Amino acid sequence: MITTYIFIFLFSSFISALSQILLKTAAKRQYSSWIYEYLNIRVICAYGIFFLASLITVYCYKVIPLSIGAMLEASGYVFVTVLGRVILKEKVSRQKIIGMALVILGVIVIAV
Repeated sequence: MITTYIFIFLFSSFISALSQILLKTAAKRQYSSWIYEYLNIRVICAYGIFFLASLITVYCYKVIPLSIGAMLEASGYVFVTVLGRVILKEKVSRQKIIGMALVILGVIVIAV
């Protein structure tokens, strides 16, 4: 049963990473007014997705211990880095790759 919640938690972390990428794409654009910088479809959707991810995370914390949850939340760094590379064409340094490998190893150790 806890394994199901772990996967739901990881999904929450993934959609949170998607919202961060969406916010970053919105920040790269030029707007005619400061109000449009905050009230545009990308920003509103990104915060909506982040709110949904937060609700899912709180739901999962009903079953998952806090110590495991913190490790699973760290998977968001991996998702943001990978999505940043794929969608935004950002460079990934050697230190980021080592850090991501440690996070993935930690998630695997917790899940098993």
